[in-house]
Amino acid sequence: MRVFFRSELETAATYWRIWRRDGIALGFTSHDRTLTFGGMSHRAAPGMVPAAIRTTAELSEDSAGVEGALSHDSIRSEDLAAGLFDEAAIEVGIVDWEAREAHALYTGTLGPIEDDGRGFSATLLSPKSQLERDLVPRTSPTCRAAFCGPGCNLSAARFTSRAAVVDVDLDFNRVRFDAIDTALHVDGRARFLGGPQTGIAFGIVGVQDGWLTLDRPLAEGLQAGTRAEVQEGCDRTITTCAERFDNAANFRAEPFLPGNDLLARYGQGGS
Repeated sequence: MRVFFRSELETAATYWRIWRRDGIALGFTSHDRTLTFGGMSHRAAPGMVPAAIRTTAELSEDSAGVEGALSHDSIRSEDLAAGLFDEAAIEVGIVDWEAREAHALYTGTLGPIEDDGRGFSATLLSPKSQLERDLVPRTSPTCRAAFCGPGCNLSAARFTSRAAVVDVDLDFNRVRFDAIDTALHVDGRARFLGGPQTGIAFGIVGVQDGWLTLDRPLAEGLQAGTRAEVQEGCDRTITTCAERFDNAANFRAEPFLPGNDLLARYGQGGS
């Protein structure tokens, strides 16, 4: 394997690879010309600057970050706002720009992205971040299981339908689909199967007059006729679980557990 920086002069450059969830892969390099290696073309001078990368053999999370300018045509503020880069897989490494030998230094996913209008910064999450998840369940009055997920045990296919976009309202960030009962889709999900946000999951936060209001900005270019998977929603209450879904046996919460307000109560004197 190539050992970098063994001598004073090196033909080395940094590279980044990004795999978005909609299937688009992007490659960038700090070199002054485009480099092609590993079956991918890496564009030159994208304005991306890697922060210090720290990797250890410990279980604690490795730290890394990336900053960049929004001037590059592959990384636009509209795409960041539309969620096209959310949870994208990323690889950062070093490449010999003459021999095209490359070595990956860091792999993970893009974490929270901040955009100040002139540039963006993002935290990179390594696979170790999964070790920081709190797996101990807490008590709650509403169900902790994801609808149609583990614990809920309902069939996702049963409550998911395919529909076509009838109309798009970018001003109010909402869409209308054909052949669905919108009242059943509050707190549900919509995932477009085409268009500029293919594969991105949207939460449905409200319905009105046949319109579904979504939880993240819609990108320009979404056209009527675009197909989508639309899943019904659940408000996670025991009433909905029992009466609408007949699934109270799988309810993952404690709806009748007294809350902290019980500690603040005091006795009432008799008349």
